[in-house]
Amino acid sequence: MSQLSYQDYPKEPVVLDNLSVKFMKQARFVPLELTNNTLSIAIADPGDVYTIEALKFSYGFDIRAREGRSEDITEAIERLYGIGSQSIETIIEEAGKDIYEISADGEEDVDHLRDLASEAPIIRLVNRLILNAVEVKASDIHFEPFEDEFKVRYRIDGVLNDVESPPSRLQAAIISRVKIMSKLDIAERRLPQDGRIKLKIADREIDFRVSTVPTVFGESLVMRILDRDTLVLDLGQLGFPREILSQYEELIIQPYGMILVTGPTGSGKTSTLYTTLAKINAPENKIITLEDPVEYQLRGVNQIQVNAKIGMTFAGGLRAIVRQDPDIILVGEIRDRETAEIAIQSALTGHLLFSTLHTNDAAGAITRLLDMGVENFLLSSTLLGILAQRLVRVICPVCKTQVTPDEKLLRSMNLQPGEADGIRFFSGQGCEECRHTGFKGRTAIFEYLPVDEDIRREIIACSSTEKIKKVAFEKGLITLRQDGWRKVKVGVTTISEVLRVTLEI
Repeated sequence: MSQLSYQDYPKEPVVLDNLSVKFMKQARFVPLELTNNTLSIAIADPGDVYTIEALKFSYGFDIRAREGRSEDITEAIERLYGIGSQSIETIIEEAGKDIYEISADGEEDVDHLRDLASEAPIIRLVNRLILNAVEVKASDIHFEPFEDEFKVRYRIDGVLNDVESPPSRLQAAIISRVKIMSKLDIAERRLPQDGRIKLKIADREIDFRVSTVPTVFGESLVMRILDRDTLVLDLGQLGFPREILSQYEELIIQPYGMILVTGPTGSGKTSTLYTTLAKINAPENKIITLEDPVEYQLRGVNQIQVNAKIGMTFAGGLRAIVRQDPDIILVGEIRDRETAEIAIQSALTGHLLFSTLHTNDAAGAITRLLDMGVENFLLSSTLLGILAQRLVRVICPVCKTQVTPDEKLLRSMNLQPGEADGIRFFSGQGCEECRHTGFKGRTAIFEYLPVDEDIRREIIACSSTEKIKKVAFEKGLITLRQDGWRKVKVGVTTISEVLRVTLEI
């Protein structure tokens, strides 16, 4: 019998007297259904005779054991029997009985607000919202106050999705609960605040970065979910085309110079750089990073957090790092001329330096640095290569269906005549597995610009982005959209997804 998929698990728990959640977790099993005196269970090890016999002895049922993946069983136990076993609607109903409306901008007694935030229904509701977000692999939770509603939204695969939202009267208590968890000042509601939470969920330690800002209708709060288990530390799994991957792997073992990764916020730059550092991390290398903020802890890497409030800027931190005898340096972002100049000096003096820039494409990074005031001859001497990237959603494998693409979308791709002939196009129809979005997970599309002699000449000449692009095209540059088109042709993503993330180029 084949292994169970996650859709095979029940929506409601099978209720058995004295069934211990601890026992289920230790034995790695969960009940599926009880019919005609036969109890079907999903179990990680179908040969675990001890567990099967113990259930037979305890309940007198015939046991039908089916093999399930360990992580699916753990998730099902949490959802059906753990803190997630109550629905949000039930918890909201409970909270509504006990908690009356609190004005979002009133001067309530802080102790009273703290008491309300410590009420069991509010704690359960916040826990449930966080657990749901982790289960659906959301990257952020948004708590947003409006005039007549209090919205909760999850960012999943880069797109915001509305979820079951609590009534506005619970707004202050919920925000206060999250602020207490992240050790923020619940009395201060006029200024932005930042904090962190570390929670253990399903045997995983997950970090949350919390940010609050005051709005017209109360505090808006965003929780960034930093789940290290979702970080892919393997360059081959990020979506690199084979030829770009081989060039990039050669680039990152250079002894010194500067390598840039570009793209807007949320394009996966940090993941690419962390994966790169994991690839080149070795006992003979000292790696130091300067980040704002440090998102994930990397074993064997010295990571430093920027703190502008006390004067610990990228530029100041970089000056100090160079005196720490590093081999490899990661500067989270080049934001100004001072940081750019120190970064280039570091690359010139025998360090391999990685950093990011917010530009639309690879060629744009060169002109951005020149516009910042970086000397052209220094830039041409130090820059080794530039990687531009975006993230596109992957078509859900469960509801993937062949479709005929819209002619208007095909025209938007600026394809050569006949380039789309004979290609099978796919789209997700929407199912429970992908929450009816048609997509599940993301992959990256890349554009790689190696800085060779021809590109160096253009840097010395302070050429425009268009001129640098023209030279790169002549040498075989594959653009972000072209790499996206390749992923459309093999059925990984859709034309609309590629256009969505490359329209500005």
